[in-house]
Amino acid sequence: MAHTLRTITIGSLALLAGLRMPASAQKQPSGPQVLTIYSDVDDSEQPYGLYLPKNFDEHRKYPLVVMLHGALSNHRLELKRVFGKSNLPGENDLEASRYFPKWDDVDYIVVTPFSRGTMGYQGIAEKDVWDVVADVKRRFPIDEDRTYLTGLSMGGGGTLWIGLTRPDVWAAIAPVCPAPPFGTVERAPNVLHVPVHFFQGGADPVVNPEGTRQWRRRLQDLGTNVEYTEYPGVQHNSWENAYADEAIFKWFGQFKRNRFPDRVRFVTDQYAYPGAYWVAFDHLTPGTFAKIDAEFRAPNRVEITTTDLDAFTLNLAGHPKFTRGKPVQIAVDGKSITASGDSISLHRQDGAWVAGKYERSAGLKRPGLEGPMSEVIGKRHVYVFGTAGSPSREEMQARREAANRAAAFGGNTQTGGRLLLSMRAIPDAQVRPSDYESSDLVLFGTKETNTVIAKLADKLPLHLAPNSKDYGLLYVYPVNGHDILVSSGLPWFPITDGVPQPGAVGRGGQRPDISLGIDLLPTVQRALTKFGDYLLFQGTPSNVIVQGRFDDHWRISPADLEKMKSTGVVTSN
Repeated sequence: MAHTLRTITIGSLALLAGLRMPASAQKQPSGPQVLTIYSDVDDSEQPYGLYLPKNFDEHRKYPLVVMLHGALSNHRLELKRVFGKSNLPGENDLEASRYFPKWDDVDYIVVTPFSRGTMGYQGIAEKDVWDVVADVKRRFPIDEDRTYLTGLSMGGGGTLWIGLTRPDVWAAIAPVCPAPPFGTVERAPNVLHVPVHFFQGGADPVVNPEGTRQWRRRLQDLGTNVEYTEYPGVQHNSWENAYADEAIFKWFGQFKRNRFPDRVRFVTDQYAYPGAYWVAFDHLTPGTFAKIDAEFRAPNRVEITTTDLDAFTLNLAGHPKFTRGKPVQIAVDGKSITASGDSISLHRQDGAWVAGKYERSAGLKRPGLEGPMSEVIGKRHVYVFGTAGSPSREEMQARREAANRAAAFGGNTQTGGRLLLSMRAIPDAQVRPSDYESSDLVLFGTKETNTVIAKLADKLPLHLAPNSKDYGLLYVYPVNGHDILVSSGLPWFPITDGVPQPGAVGRGGQRPDISLGIDLLPTVQRALTKFGDYLLFQGTPSNVIVQGRFDDHWRISPADLEKMKSTGVVTSN
């Protein structure tokens, strides 16, 4: 018996050894198809389109093209679009999504994330893009020096946003009739080493052609390699020209990523985007754009200028102008510093730059916990309404409806788009230990009406007095390694449909200049992008008493706190 068991074990091991393949190997058919990723945002499966070359070889690396779809479109349509395939005469998008036609083979792997639908490419949708890229790299052998990004309309704007926030990933990007989100323009200096090709219809009624022309001029002035193609008389369907005959693959094929450029120029106001290439930001003020311009002037000699940056690290290993074991001469904002090592950190001390790693003390804003409020809805979170305080049936229903409406993410009144997203809205009694451990929380009510707020009361900085019916207090604050978004009193959105939402379109209620940015989140979530870290209002969110950002230590300014307390409805810990 023992001999038989041993024989089976050895045979099984031999079989397993014979089946062993490279980690990147993936048995998928060639051609267009749909795969899914698991999203930990809402425990869902999210689809993406995939194209594998005809003679796919798991033992060689392939260039990757990431294609981002436009508003009211999807991953299946965009996989056709990037190969130059448009709808047939009389065919609508729903009909065109049902099948993949034949097209000429290209020696690229192509992916088209669905990214929830018409959501733009920030927050959860942006995370989906990176999750898809990670999934493709796990499944297939990808040449990371030949990874490219393109997209049309909303996806063209996403191409700019994702390309500018993480420029060191891409060999080249191609925005087609781009509608970028807010905050993209300020990051224009970041694509110094990423070739950009804009495509635009000259008669586009949706994306103002002058806005795209401004982008071309802006990047040219900054020294980026920019190409611009405008199609006279063409309206918003300029992608039919841009992707015709699979020309985009030929354009991408000219470029490889520069991993170690001599010069790094980077701008950010978030720890979420902490640097590029061989420069990493260690300390900045979230919400204020920090800038660096670092350049090798000679071997082991770097000149740097900064703005609103307090600490950074130079990761020099592998750079052709860095010689390990020799000192590095650094001139930073006019100060000379000599340092050694593959990784060199500098920080401000008493207003002057000194060598040494910045040590972040406990309680400071940091990556993942930096605000503003909109960061909560960009990751896994749960909406919690209160059941305490002996509410009437009508009051209980209103509490439940507020949480359900915030969690819905069901539609976008600006575009009519629907989102493939399912967030939880639960009563306080149903919050489980796993929710505290894995999720941010959006808490409706006060410590008197919501038992979760009561449980965390001593850790939260602000509280709205009971029965303050004319006021709304809203703020984000870190507790136990997660963001807590507290909404006390009036919610920041109307509970019933048909009530105008302040700032629903653009900023200040105006249709934005397409070159400056748009916001495609649903109305309820879109409002959060405008409020900072805290807001106290009376009546409606447009009647602001005070709003702003907590400082680096998560403290409210004395002046803002005094304004809050002067109302008689806010107390602080």
